[in-house]
Amino acid sequence: MGKLRGAAEARYDVAGLGNAIVDALVVMEDRPFLAAAGFTRGHMTPVDHARWHAVFREIEPNGVTIASGGSCANTIATLGHLGARARFCGQVGEDQFGALYASEMEKACGGHSLRWTRAANTGKCLAIVSNEDAERTMLTDLGASVTMDDLGPFSEDVRGARVLHAEGYLLLGEPLSSRLGEAVAIAAQEEILVSIDASDPFVVHQTKARFWSLLEELVDIVFLNAEEATALTGRPPEQAAAAVGEHVRTAVVKLGARGATVCHEGKVITVGAHPVAALDTTGAGDNFAAGFLFGLTHGMTIRQCADLGARVAALCVGQVGAVVKDRAALAAAVAAARAGGAA
Repeated sequence: MGKLRGAAEARYDVAGLGNAIVDALVVMEDRPFLAAAGFTRGHMTPVDHARWHAVFREIEPNGVTIASGGSCANTIATLGHLGARARFCGQVGEDQFGALYASEMEKACGGHSLRWTRAANTGKCLAIVSNEDAERTMLTDLGASVTMDDLGPFSEDVRGARVLHAEGYLLLGEPLSSRLGEAVAIAAQEEILVSIDASDPFVVHQTKARFWSLLEELVDIVFLNAEEATALTGRPPEQAAAAVGEHVRTAVVKLGARGATVCHEGKVITVGAHPVAALDTTGAGDNFAAGFLFGLTHGMTIRQCADLGARVAALCVGQVGAVVKDRAALAAAVAAARAGGAA
């Protein structure tokens, strides 16, 4: 297992590996459109490039917000806006969406470690967010994001980081499963912390044996939501953190409006959520991870890390978009979490 390097020993606080997906978000009256189009409300539907753009053109008059996305990328971008030294590696196409993606990561982190390809279009997710209850329905074309043949210079980013953070989606198939294995092997060689977010209950169900193997052998920090935690352990989510904490240094179970439970080095800690008028739940868990990892790499206690995670998640839910870019609000969240005590 790894250890947290001192800040002066590293170029980056967190290096992240994941699917590079452009997020296109539209808030609208969703039920009539989804019923007519045949999409299941609240679910993710895989589509190809042509179908994605056809739907995009149909709902574009409602007003669409476009930004960089993907589970790990959301975490890394918010970390950048929090003030962490962070780098993200994913693959995009040499197209307009790829250029936009690179620009967004540069704004957040001051740079990026993206891989580029001419063989596929940039991956993209159209999130249709209900103006009734903030429910999200997603149409996803993974495109270039799932065809990365090598890590390139990101290998050196991992060597120079304090934490490697990855998303569980990488486990779902080749070649990304191998890229994750390579990155984790470098982290193990360098004895740095490895963090993974399960990303989706589907990931846990499909890769359960390998997921457990990673936790037991190579992972220091794992982020799970309630459904993922139960799928992994067979226990209620409130009990799952302690069960997973028997195998990793830090197990974080996010409970939405009920806060979070963390088992760190055998000690269970609970924190509450921070109420907010929900506009869009997209990326809430990714932003919880950003707050937690920022706290971890900036001298906070585990309770403060979890509280900061909850605060940043609340900021995310209170906006449209999966990356929190309001640096003043993020700084206030950090200050409030620090003031919350050192217990």
